[in-house]
Parts: sequence; C-alpha cells; structure tokens
Amino acid sequence: MGGGEPKKSGGEPKKSGGGRKAPDSRSSLKDPYTICSGIGSYNINLDSGVVVNGEMIEYYDISGCYILRPWAMAVWEIMQNFFDAEIKKMKIKNCYFPLFVSPAVLQKEKDHIEGFAPEVAWVTKSGQSDLEVPIAIRPTSETVMYPYYSKWIRGHRDLPLKLNQWCNVVRWEFSHPTPFIRSREFLWQEGHTAFATKEEADTEVLEILELYRRIYEEFLAIPVIKGKKSELEKFAGGFYTTSVEAFIPNTGRGIQGATSHCLGQNFAKMFEINFENEKGEKSMVWQNSWAYSSRTIGVMIMVHGDDKGLVLPPRVASLQVVVVPVPYKDADTQGIFDACSATVDTLCEAGIRAEADLRDNYSPGWKYSHWEMKGVPLRIEIGPKDFDNNQVRAVRRDNSAKKDIPRAELVEKVNQLLEDIQKSLFVAAKEKRDACVQVARTWEEFVEALGQKKMILAPWCDEEEVEKDVKARTKGEMGAAKSLCSPFDQPELPEGTKCFASGKPAKKWSFWGRSY
Repeated sequence: MGGGEPKKSGGEPKKSGGGRKAPDSRSSLKDPYTICSGIGSYNINLDSGVVVNGEMIEYYDISGCYILRPWAMAVWEIMQNFFDAEIKKMKIKNCYFPLFVSPAVLQKEKDHIEGFAPEVAWVTKSGQSDLEVPIAIRPTSETVMYPYYSKWIRGHRDLPLKLNQWCNVVRWEFSHPTPFIRSREFLWQEGHTAFATKEEADTEVLEILELYRRIYEEFLAIPVIKGKKSELEKFAGGFYTTSVEAFIPNTGRGIQGATSHCLGQNFAKMFEINFENEKGEKSMVWQNSWAYSSRTIGVMIMVHGDDKGLVLPPRVASLQVVVVPVPYKDADTQGIFDACSATVDTLCEAGIRAEADLRDNYSPGWKYSHWEMKGVPLRIEIGPKDFDNNQVRAVRRDNSAKKDIPRAELVEKVNQLLEDIQKSLFVAAKEKRDACVQVARTWEEFVEALGQKKMILAPWCDEEEVEKDVKARTKGEMGAAKSLCSPFDQPELPEGTKCFASGKPAKKWSFWGRSY
C-alpha cells in the first residue's frame, strides 16, 4: 500500500457539503469504507497496512529497512527530548563514534561478539574493488568505543566517564523483518559509562532503568515490569542485565522494552581500561551500557491500536488535537472555517499541538476516519450549531466519548481531556496486561497457561540448564518459551516452594512466556 491519503472505494474523495444533514446531526457522518483492512480490535499487526496508511512508515526497496515518516519521527523526538534532558542532569554527555568497525577490534572481545556474529553486516567492496580487509557495520558500539576509553582514562580524576550517543545500528540476521520490532537498521541511544567502583555502576544501572520505565509508562502509556535477566538471557559479555518488559496481550508475547547492563570489568580487562586510584594502585574500571530503540514505537502501536487504526497517547502525539469544520450548504462556511483557525491559534498559544483540516475536497466523515486512523488523541468539530452557540464539540479517540466545550473554557477543558486520555490509555493497557498474567507452580499449569497466551509468573530454581530445558520442551510453531525477567518486586516465596520445571528448591519468582 502507498503511504498517502486513504482513498475511498469509489475512487475520488467525496466533496464536502453533505457531511451533515442538519446542524447537530452527527451520527451519519462516517463514510462507509474500510481504512484498515485485516486488523481486529486491539490487534494491530505491524505488517498490515495500518502503519503505512497511518503514515508511520513507508516500505523501502531493501528488505527489513523502513522509512520513518514524520508521524513516527515526532514520537521518537519527544521521547528523545525527555531522555536527553534527564541524562544530562546525570552529567552524561553526548558524543558520536563512527559507524564502521575493524575486524580486529570487533573480534577482540570473543564472548561479546559471538552474541552478535550472525547479525553483523560487512562492507567488502569500494566501487568495483574488493577491500583488502572487510569492514563491519556496528551492531552495537562496545568494541568501537572502548579502545578509546583505554586511551582517555589514566587516573581516578578521569572518572567517571559517562558518554551517550544517538545513532543507528545495523543487525542483519533475521529472515522475517517487522516494522519497528525487527528492522535491519534502527535508531537508538546507547550509553557507555565507566566508574571507579561497582557501587557507582550499580546505582546508575537502576537510575537509567527508571528513566526507561518512565518513557514507557509516563509517555507511551504502557505498563512495564522492571527486573533482572537470567544468565542465559543477559547481554553477551556482561556482568548482569536489567530490563523493562512489556507484554502484547493479543499476541500473547512479551517484548523487551529497554535494557540497562552492568558490564562489570570484563570489557575493562579485554581493552585494558585501567586507572591509578587515589592510593596510587592500578585498578580496572567498572562499566555499564544501556539502550532503548525505535522498537518502542512498535510496542506503542500494538498495545493501543484498535480496528480504526493507530491510537497515540497525547504526550507523544505530534498532533494532539485536529479541528474539523462541519458545514452544510446553508451554513456560514467561512465563519465556521475562521472559527476553526481561531481555535487552533488559541490551543497552540497554550502549548497544545493542534491543526485544522480545512481541505475542501474531503467530507467531514472522511476526515474523521482519516485522523482516527492516524491516532490523533482528540478531534474538535465545529458545525453551525457550535458556531452559533460559541462552543466546540470534542471527540476522544480512545473511547469516542463526546463533549461540548464553551469557547471560554477551551484550553482548560482540552488540557483536562488530553490528560484523561493519557491516564485512561495506561489504565486500560495495565488491566489488559494484568488479565494475561498467570501464576503457575507446576509444569502442567505452565504448559496450560502458555497455550492460553499468558505471561507466566512461576517459581524457579535459577539454573541455566533448566531454562534451556524449558526452551527445548516448549519449542514449536509458536516459538519456545523463555524467561523474560525476574521482577525486582518479588512476591513472597514460601519455604519449600519447588521450581515449576525441575522440582528443585525454588530461589525466586520469574516471568516466562513467548517473546518477540
């Protein structure tokens, strides 16, 4: 599908003028055509046309690569502005390292690169000439950056070194790319920090993880679980990995939202990142790395989307309010159009992101469907009755509720509605997520819950071989189950509780399920 304006099944867009049968008749305004075919309520498939017709992406001629259109980039930029300001408060500074990596550097940390080896893309030619030594394109930047950390860090006064870069990375391994969730090139930020002590590193890991929680819960209106990854699922070459985990109820799959890793001293040893401490002794630094990516946008689309298309939380929507004129043939059309423009001016002056759709070659009903598909949180309609009564009608995207607002109360009421929509989206998403959480204490309960597409909380012995066995025993067309995280907020574990998979003494509660 193309990414332009949606077309009516009959061909040309319907001319305006017949949108309302009477000044206050609003029930028959929707044009009878389908914008988002193939998607069910709260079940947006990112391979469907909704992300194209919603103008989030356009497909590119290289598989797995997508054009992020302004509608998607605005969401990314809003999150970026928040996160960048917060890390600057933590004295983290932005930098940029090259996209290319030499094979010698890439192979220096064997355990780390083994985790990425199948995904590394290589440049092998320059024009028609083969390169003498192929050059890798970064799948992540530990091996790019850390040789220079070794150069820049000499003594304790050089610490902490706290850098972040906003960039793209390339990972080429998978066979079924999906917009936002699994693309071969994606945007992210990656932070890389070095400290004199483990305590400093541990503190920052959790501070960054809390920022990731805020991105998901406060901006994207998506509930997440903060926890620690298993040894099998942690970052390759790291000491331990923490994450925020989301869940997509309609697919029954978990999704890793963002990660904050303590790398320990492993990379310091490999890249000789040493410093002289205050006692004059030689020490190795403690390091962290942390990242979130444009996958966040895909999670938002799948969690909130419905059978009309996208649903954007107000805090990340590039357009929070669209104002649509609803004239009919005997109305003061120019007066209504002027009222729409004045409404936009008033809202924009108050810091609300608003625009008017004054196109005269589309009916009001067509415009309603168009902006609903794009997920604009609030629609304001101005028809003859509204114009005469010096009011507007506001229609929420999340639940279609309508409210007449006097012009004198416009800014106050619109701000209130946007905040209510933000909160309602989070509450609805949390209720749906929580309804999918199932406690399983035995293998039989676990298998039954997995078949019901649940996120499963189960007591576990925390043994790697047991986790591998769970993956092997659940492997099938839907994919194997794995541990998602062990939540920091641990329920009580009664003495004598057995592991659901092995029958050995349980050490902790962990979330399990299929995942993206």
